[in-house]
Amino acid sequence: MRRANSGPTLTYTIQDYLKGIYELTELGEPATTNAIAARLGVSAASVTGMVQKLASQRPALVLYKKHQGARLTNNGRRAALEVIRHHRLLEAWLVRTLGYSWDEVHGEAERLEHAMSEDMENRISRALGNPARDPHGEPIPSADLVMPRDRSVPLSELSVGQHAIVQRVQTPDTAALRHLADLGVRIGTILTVMSVSAYEPLLTLRIRGHSREVTVGPALAQRVYVERIDNTDERNLASL
Repeated sequence: MRRANSGPTLTYTIQDYLKGIYELTELGEPATTNAIAARLGVSAASVTGMVQKLASQRPALVLYKKHQGARLTNNGRRAALEVIRHHRLLEAWLVRTLGYSWDEVHGEAERLEHAMSEDMENRISRALGNPARDPHGEPIPSADLVMPRDRSVPLSELSVGQHAIVQRVQTPDTAALRHLADLGVRIGTILTVMSVSAYEPLLTLRIRGHSREVTVGPALAQRVYVERIDNTDERNLASL
C-alpha cells in the first residue's frame, strides 16, 4: 500500500482498526474502546491492547489516552483513507462492471480491499472515469488521500414540506439497503416530506415517480443523507 513514510507494517487487522476508528471519529469525537469493539466485533480488552500498540509505534498511528478514547494521527488517517479508497472503488467496480447490486458489494469489498495494489487501484479508478462516489453515494478519497467534503444532512433533519435529493446511504446492512430500494429510495431519488409523527420520528415521504407514499423509521432516517432543494424555486425541482 502507498505510505507517506516508513513505519509499521500495516496488517489486515491494523487496517481494519484504522478504518473503523476513522469512521467513528468523522464528527470529531474520539472513538471509545466499546465503540471500536462493537464496530469490529471484538472484545474491549482486545481493542485496548491494539490501540496501545498502535499508539506506541513509531511513527504512531493512533493517539490514545485511557478512558478518553482513540484518535488517528496524520499517518494513521492517511492509512485509513487508503483502505477506504480501495473499498469504495471496489464497490463501484463491482456494481458497474460485474453487475452486483448495491446491497451485495460491501462484504466482497471488505475481502478484497486489503490485497489491492496501488496499480490496480489506479487502473480501476481510470476505467471507471475516476468516480467521486461509491454506489451508496459515499465520497471516495482522492488519489492523494483527501476526503471530499460532503454537505448532505440526515433525512431525519428535514421538516414537513421540504424537498430533497438523496446523496448517500450510510449503512452496509443488506436488509436495510434492500428495504430502501423496495421503497424507491436510492441515490438520486427526489423526495418530499409529507408528515412527521408527533410521537415517534416516523417520516411519511412522497417519492418522485412513485404514486404511493412511504414511511421511513428513525433508524433509516438517520442513515439516509440528503441535499435540500430550495422549495421557493420550482426550477430546481423541474430540472431534476
